[in-house]
Amino acid sequence: MQLSKLKAGKDRQGTWLCFCASVLFLTLFPAAGALGLVIILGIVWRSQYQTILRDYLNQALLVLTGILILSSALAKYPADAWLGLANFVPYFILFMALRCLITKPEQLKQLSWLIVFPSLPIVFLGLGQIWLAWDTPPLVKSILGWELIPLGVPPGRMSSVFNYTNFLAIYLAIAFILTLGLWLANWQRRSDRWKNLILLTVIVLADLSGLVLTSSRNAWGIAVLALMAYAFYLGWRWIVWSISGMAISILWAAFVPQAGGTHLRRVVPSFIWIRLSDRAYDRPVETLRLTQWQFCWDLIKDRPLFGWGLRNFTTLYEAKYNFWLGHPHSFWLMFGAEAGLAALLLLLAIIAKIMLRAVQALSTWCDQETKTIFYSYLLAFIASVVFNLADVTVFDLRVNTLIWIILAAISGVSSSQSPTKNP
Repeated sequence: MQLSKLKAGKDRQGTWLCFCASVLFLTLFPAAGALGLVIILGIVWRSQYQTILRDYLNQALLVLTGILILSSALAKYPADAWLGLANFVPYFILFMALRCLITKPEQLKQLSWLIVFPSLPIVFLGLGQIWLAWDTPPLVKSILGWELIPLGVPPGRMSSVFNYTNFLAIYLAIAFILTLGLWLANWQRRSDRWKNLILLTVIVLADLSGLVLTSSRNAWGIAVLALMAYAFYLGWRWIVWSISGMAISILWAAFVPQAGGTHLRRVVPSFIWIRLSDRAYDRPVETLRLTQWQFCWDLIKDRPLFGWGLRNFTTLYEAKYNFWLGHPHSFWLMFGAEAGLAALLLLLAIIAKIMLRAVQALSTWCDQETKTIFYSYLLAFIASVVFNLADVTVFDLRVNTLIWIILAAISGVSSSQSPTKNP
């Protein structure tokens, strides 16, 4: 009995180490990271498939998978819809496995480091891309699977190792939030952790500079809200009022020039208020978010139950406007239009249940460091949900994987701490 327990413990430790290496490699060496996660998925499913299949949240995801398959069969363009399943079903399976692997609060701290540490070289590469027009040799692209495009994609906005600036923006927003969580957790026990504080301060400043250079209004707003959420959590009201005052001043400069905003524009950096007011670009009506969102809403009204099929938006939008658009700038509207309201509501219900249990678990812990780290995970996932209100991240393997890893970590740890957890 003891020998079998020891062997199981060693196997689990080896699986955890393989998972850690996979997460560390994921952003800078996606192929290696993805391969490692596939191996982890196979190991966990093979050893715990009965536990996985008995869990009601996993069962709900299997039902959701069935709805997506039915939606694909009924799609306007079925071939596109079947391909679209790859953006969801593999991640459902990974999520189910990682809920069994990530069950201890102390694992969250290790995972945070693995997610945030690569952001430092990623921002460094992005600075070279923007300021020095760095690019990558073909050999680097063939090995690592990404390339630096001089001046960014689109030009003038940092994209670094990602193929578009918005994917970098959400990654840096998540890294920024988790880094702040680590920083605060170390600060709460700062007597012997000053080296960690110095490193985390450098990473926070790097992530913040990268966020600014992505020119993503969505990510800027998330960063501000994250700072305020931490300040509320810690009871630092003066920070809340300070951030609120700065945010109001910036918004005033951007949108109310006729009522004193012109004076504020002398203080607020021009690239910020110009970007917020969207005066940096002359946009055709087909590219406007409101146009895309209205089109999605019309699609939902026409086929509310099972939608038009995954990845069908692009073809349908081009047919109406004679304009190619990869996706609408709202995952939730896109998912409702393509997969139908049944799938959308079920996905929202699954997420709501996980977050409710997580909040309940957070309220039961006494250790302040553990609570701070777990709180940072809740903020990071909420940030991804908010970001997807005005954008879509499922089409980037690295970002999509990280978001599902974070949700699995939240679910696995909170479920293991629940006295009435489902077997």
